[in-house]
Amino acid sequence: MAAAPKRPPLPAILLANDLLDGDVVFASVTAAGALAWTRDPTLALLAADDAAAARLEAYAVSEFAAQHVVDAYLVDVSIEAGGPVPRHYRERMKTLGPSNRPDLGKQAGDGIAAERRA
Repeated sequence: MAAAPKRPPLPAILLANDLLDGDVVFASVTAAGALAWTRDPTLALLAADDAAAARLEAYAVSEFAAQHVVDAYLVDVSIEAGGPVPRHYRERMKTLGPSNRPDLGKQAGDGIAAERRA
């Protein structure tokens, strides 16, 4: 009997670091239904069940193998007005930016519009 994969509580999002510039990226879905990376945390694809979580984990494995991202993992989130918000402080900081400089980072909109380079 195979052991169930260890996952954070659901709902969860997949975050990683872009291998080219190190910026935090989030798995999202394109209009065609394919998975892609975005720098905007409000567009992160939410995994609400085990099938969706498994799809995100498979995407993380394939993107790591293709050397597009590193350190990809699921993060449990709560749903708030602006979108998914990580429950753990470490991941919340990754989605916002420096706590002592609210004028920098994703909380200030820095880098969100940047497209991932191929």
